[in-house]
Amino acid sequence: MQIAAEEMRQLVKDRLFLAFIRYKSMREQKTARCGRMEKKMKENKYDEESFFVKYSQMSRSVYGLQGAGEWSAFQKMMPDFTGKKVLDLGCGYGWHCAYAADCGAETVLGTDISEKMLAEAEKRNSRPCIQYQKIAMEDIELPEQSVDVVISSLAFHYVENLEEMIQKIFRWLSPGGDFVFSIEHPVFTAEGSQDWYYDKNGKILHFPVDNYYYEGKREAIFLGEKMTKYHRTMTTILGALLKNGFEIKQITEPQPPENMMDLPGMRDEMRRPMMLLVAAVKPAR
Repeated sequence: MQIAAEEMRQLVKDRLFLAFIRYKSMREQKTARCGRMEKKMKENKYDEESFFVKYSQMSRSVYGLQGAGEWSAFQKMMPDFTGKKVLDLGCGYGWHCAYAADCGAETVLGTDISEKMLAEAEKRNSRPCIQYQKIAMEDIELPEQSVDVVISSLAFHYVENLEEMIQKIFRWLSPGGDFVFSIEHPVFTAEGSQDWYYDKNGKILHFPVDNYYYEGKREAIFLGEKMTKYHRTMTTILGALLKNGFEIKQITEPQPPENMMDLPGMRDEMRRPMMLLVAAVKPAR
């Protein structure tokens, strides 16, 4: 009977946590509709039909985690999810949410700014313990020490103030909590265009790295569409973690796995890093 009572109290606590998130999001959406939201609107290319159609044809969209070139390295950095409360920032199709749930997470909250992405997440990666919520990650407000694991895949380069985001994540995490994320590599974001230089015959010459120490907004081309991203140096990204209390456990610059080397263009990905993977932890006390 005592165990049943404890389980019931935990269930109520989890439902209150998810209800709190829904309430915050609904309140912010209502404020926006009434024209009283002071925060500027976030760019959301993923809800534009032409862009979303292209994105849906990418290998990672079609095949999930197994279609993501960095997954074999990223998976090794994932913590033990058993019995954990997990927050996924910029969850997209929900592949990482489903992975956490299948690995024993108690609750998973996947957040994204895109309605189209979340619709796919609900369709492809629904689990009883997963809740999906439409909200920009910068606008999320959570109680302190309310989650055990925060994960984020290729979303932080869309965030203008990364250090503020890291400060929030540190507050949200319980002592000993894990923070694992991927972000576009500073070498990849520095120049801005994120494309190779070609000769007159269309052969790749090299990848441009320029204005590395000039951090800030970049107008990048992704899937043939212009979009805003933010460049930061390696020092800034890792320094923000250390400055705000995190301990860094692992850093990886993933290479394409051998089983993908025969895919078009994949061998050229060995010529420069595209992503940075980081695993950090909030000290236990």
